[in-house]
Amino acid sequence: MNNNLFINGEFISTKNKQKVINPSNAEVIAEVSVASDKEIELALASGRSAFDKGEWPRLSLEERKEFLLKISQGILDNAQELARIETLNTGKPIKESTFMDIPSAAETFRYFAQNLEKFLSPETREISSQITKAQGILIREPMGLAVLIVPWNYPLLIASWKLASCLAAGNTVILKPSSLTPLTALALGNIIHDAGLPKGTVNIINASGEKLGEGICKDKRLDLISFTGSNEVGKQIIEYSAQNVKKLLMELGGKSASIVLKDADIEPAVNGSLCSIFLNQGQMCTAMSRILVEQDLYDTFIADFVAKAKKIKLGPGIDFQAQMGPLISKQQQQKVISFVEKAEKEGALVLCGGKIPEDNNLKNGFFFEPTVIEASSEMSIWKEEVFGPVVCITKFSSTEEALNLANASDFALAGCIWSKNISLAQDLAKKINSGTIWINTYGMFLNEVPYGGFKQSGFGKELGREGFLEYTRLKNIIVDQSKDSKPLVNYWYGF
Repeated sequence: MNNNLFINGEFISTKNKQKVINPSNAEVIAEVSVASDKEIELALASGRSAFDKGEWPRLSLEERKEFLLKISQGILDNAQELARIETLNTGKPIKESTFMDIPSAAETFRYFAQNLEKFLSPETREISSQITKAQGILIREPMGLAVLIVPWNYPLLIASWKLASCLAAGNTVILKPSSLTPLTALALGNIIHDAGLPKGTVNIINASGEKLGEGICKDKRLDLISFTGSNEVGKQIIEYSAQNVKKLLMELGGKSASIVLKDADIEPAVNGSLCSIFLNQGQMCTAMSRILVEQDLYDTFIADFVAKAKKIKLGPGIDFQAQMGPLISKQQQQKVISFVEKAEKEGALVLCGGKIPEDNNLKNGFFFEPTVIEASSEMSIWKEEVFGPVVCITKFSSTEEALNLANASDFALAGCIWSKNISLAQDLAKKINSGTIWINTYGMFLNEVPYGGFKQSGFGKELGREGFLEYTRLKNIIVDQSKDSKPLVNYWYGF
């Protein structure tokens, strides 16, 4: 796979190189080109020119669809290699990359290709009143040049969420992966090149955060910024964007709560809850890092949950037997350690995990044990996003108390409810202040329905028709249909 930048349809090697680390063993797995001011300017000029004068926004919808289907097929054709690269770069278990991330990325391109004509169909509204008769025609147009900023936890999948919608809507793109995990995004450049997209339609750069903010997000040639990442960086991007007004889509942090009612089916509730926090090493914005269990079920649930958490097999991501891999970096590992240490000082009880594993085979990687903490809502770890395999558990005695605990957060991204009483669960879901609520399941990110949060978790949607339309602008064309084609304004001044 090519590890160079992809700008204006060409692969560009730069003098400045960056080493990419395998978090399973801290070994260098690749060196990739890093964009300087020169390459950033080239990407901006290329993307702007491609939108203003190029082919992509002017292609028929059928032609656009065919290009997107080629990208989807290209991902599938390279699925095995992409899964290997994704796992080596992120540390996530290879079975997750193979069976979840890569096929889901391909399916996202296919879904938006198949639905773009339906989503972009004009809407006609007839207006009739005592003073006017008119027809309003609402049309969706592309925004223009967009920068898509992708996090390190799901490098290819989230890039595909953004890129598929953005391209389907007719925009041109600068795709910016995390500097920690650039490999599959850069590999996507090969697939886009082979698909034959017009030059400048997609530009993929690897650059530092400082270059990103100063060199791109402030630029007036940009029309839209779609960002997934931390609150701290998100707030900086909002500041940058204010200097030249542009549309923002922000998917930020989370501290999601899972509510387990006493009538829940215990086996799927425990197993689903394990998945909701330990999948991808807990490095998910939607991780259910707060689990609330009704008092009557609490002892049974927590005994089973802790016993199974202790059995989770840690190992290098490339090992198909591994159930949980390393954290993304040494810095992230130290951050998680500090959260747990602070929680213990505040009186939290660590029921299992809470430290770096002692296995010599894992000593060079950035591993951390699956950790279960009995904590109260006043503690820091209950409120702050850890972004690691650490879950807080507490009990509640009434649904009102559970709702108060779930909603007492600065974040509002997602939530879970486990109950056999679907009517009750749906009623509770309406009262939880989060953008996505799963009932008796977790993590069903479906192309057909939107995903996104409220409050400090950001604004805007990905996926679904609603997510697609975020990458468009709405234009209203009004045709007067007054009798004899003479509108009221014709008589206003009487000349």
